[in-house]
Amino acid sequence: MTDDIRTKKLINAPEDIITHALEGMIAAHPDMLTIEGATGRAVVAKDGPRDGKVGVIIGGGSGHEPAFAGYVGRGLADAAAVGNVFASPSPEQILDAAKAADGGAGVFFLYGNYTGDVMNFDMAAEACERLGIPARSVQVTDDVASAPRGREDERRGIAGDFFVFKIAGAAAEQGRDLDACVAAAQSANDNCRSMGVALTACSMPQTGKLNFEIGHNEMEIGMGVHGEPGMRRGPLETADAVTDELMGMILDDMALDTGDEVAVLVNGLGATGQLELYIIHRRVAQILAERGVSIHYAWVGEYCTSLEMAGASVTLLKLDADLKNLLDTPCRTPALTVAGALAPKGTRTARHHESAAETTRIDRSLLKTDGIITPERFRTMMLAVADAIFANRDWLSELDGVIGDGDHGVTMDIGFAAVRQGFDTPRDETITQMCDRMGKVFLDAVGASSGPLYASAFQSAGAAVSDRLNLDAAAMVAWIEGLSDGIVARGGACVGEKTMVDAYVPAVNAAKAALGAGADITDCLNAATIGAKEGRDYTATIESKRGRSKKLGDRSIGHMDPGAASAHVILATLQKAVSAF
Repeated sequence: MTDDIRTKKLINAPEDIITHALEGMIAAHPDMLTIEGATGRAVVAKDGPRDGKVGVIIGGGSGHEPAFAGYVGRGLADAAAVGNVFASPSPEQILDAAKAADGGAGVFFLYGNYTGDVMNFDMAAEACERLGIPARSVQVTDDVASAPRGREDERRGIAGDFFVFKIAGAAAEQGRDLDACVAAAQSANDNCRSMGVALTACSMPQTGKLNFEIGHNEMEIGMGVHGEPGMRRGPLETADAVTDELMGMILDDMALDTGDEVAVLVNGLGATGQLELYIIHRRVAQILAERGVSIHYAWVGEYCTSLEMAGASVTLLKLDADLKNLLDTPCRTPALTVAGALAPKGTRTARHHESAAETTRIDRSLLKTDGIITPERFRTMMLAVADAIFANRDWLSELDGVIGDGDHGVTMDIGFAAVRQGFDTPRDETITQMCDRMGKVFLDAVGASSGPLYASAFQSAGAAVSDRLNLDAAAMVAWIEGLSDGIVARGGACVGEKTMVDAYVPAVNAAKAALGAGADITDCLNAATIGAKEGRDYTATIESKRGRSKKLGDRSIGHMDPGAASAHVILATLQKAVSAF
């Protein structure tokens, strides 16, 4: 790939793409959709939420249009939380959607089974419970390529979202209670299987670079919807041969007998036209007919895309009487309409969701003042980190494109840009207060997996030095250890799983060893940086055991983990900044 080649997109500025797209969407469907909440990322059905009805909230990253906001409307989702491109929405954005959808009967979150989505939606569910809103979740796990039978809970959600969302929305529309809505969605998920193929890569709007390289005569079987590599790469084959392989994997994984009935989705990934998709569906229908399985209804088109990626996926939903009834229940959304009479709108009462404000007062006279890192110098260090992340953004995204979805550098830059903006106006804060604020603004700006992980990291690091006004060598090491502890506590990763933990843990160990040998703050940070680099480089030698790259197995060997790389960038920048004081 030539470094100076950029893909073409009809956008204005990369930082405005979500805002502008949502403005255009609302302008196109003013009868169906509106935006509610302070974050501006909760798309709400105008005639969906109502008193006594379970609120159905879907969500995920942008770049999959019409998923997710396209499925907001009467009879389907009441609201969608919209994240950045390929990144989960933040808990605050999800909470805005939940508040808008709350009809007093509880809320129900549905999303694909990805680390960032799970963490952010879990945090939003916890926030809902604190507000007195019962909240439940179902993760979609339809992708047979991402984990074998017996480990279905590890599978990622791809185009099967379409069916699971439809079933859940219909159950709520019929007036079922929260437990019954969860049961219906879980039944749909248990009976849904998908498999995809990619022919080309996609590109992040912020970088303009293809996420990965693939030859003009190659295809990637088992591709996810974020540009993640699939099960295998091979030569491009005919439509029938590709469909046979996709269907073979699906049918090997689900029990379909003569006389069974299914719903079918043949889904384009963004740059594959109807002409090709109908050819795929032709073969799908032939295979099912040969098995004596009938198609109740089929959808062919773009329903869950991956920016401009060329390729397609096939999804089957095995139907029973209840799933069939729910699938046929009328709905009206921008992306999906099932014909039929919609029930009367009903009433919607404005609800007030307030939680008690927590104000932490700090008596500065009790804080330790020895150490060269003052709050003002700490602010300077964090601004330097923001600059370094921006400078390395494309490199970090390229690392992620090889084994993930190509957005790590972009999301880290968005998070630290929010930190930079928050520090534009200096405040009279302690380092602990700065860390708490950094965690909140980072999480609100990013979501994804980096959002919860770094929000927890900053909060934990701040707590580790809460007795200090200034930081000396021991406090600086404690702060770094707090970062690592917060990430481990939130994400649960261990050393050797090919994550940022593989950089942070050896950094902490090296810094503590240096401190024990009497090193000053600069030398402790230098030791941490060396430890992080060794850990970063180690990740290239091991197989991934966590996150999206886990699905690659030994194909992940030879590639550095982007989270470990960004951890090294952060620590190296801190060391350089302190050396200048």
